[in-house]
Amino acid sequence: MSATWYECKVKYRKVDDNGVQKVTTEPYLVDALSYTEAEKRINEEMSAYVSEEFKITNIKVANYAEIHPFENSDRWFKSKVSLIAYDEESGKERKTSMYLLVQANDVKEAFDNTTHAMKNTMGDYTIPAISESPIMDVFPYFSGEEGDIAALEKFNAIKASKPEVVVMDDPLELEETEAEFTIEEDVEL
Repeated sequence: MSATWYECKVKYRKVDDNGVQKVTTEPYLVDALSYTEAEKRINEEMSAYVSEEFKITNIKVANYAEIHPFENSDRWFKSKVSLIAYDEESGKERKTSMYLLVQANDVKEAFDNTTHAMKNTMGDYTIPAISESPIMDVFPYFSGEEGDIAALEKFNAIKASKPEVVVMDDPLELEETEAEFTIEEDVEL
């Protein structure tokens, strides 16, 4: 069963970098079965982070097909992935788009992480757009059962760890990678 993600906007007082308190509204993502459960879960999650009052101003279903946390990345990016299918009857190419939420530090890393997330895809695909998401944090659902506790620990460990740096020894390999990156003219940088 696939997860249904709800984007919840939460309004609360926050201390900024200058030490000044200001009211801010930030979006968070929760995995839930209904709007009611999403509201309950965001209340529980935000109670752990916010000591003062907060208000949930909006809850809506998010259109993410998959969520991919990556190590030591601090921002979330929305990647549009177009799956390419060939219609044998008409001989035409059809594209079906889906959105992934990937964690990264910049757009290039988000592109790399999206490619990594799609590496086991059997069909052809393109990545026509990547943009930074306003999502502050993601709260997946875990039931508390033994297997879910391990999954929660793994999810949190991935969110908190450092990304792998790939060092290329072969300069031709770098040129091929750059060429592949520049071919994707539709990628928003």
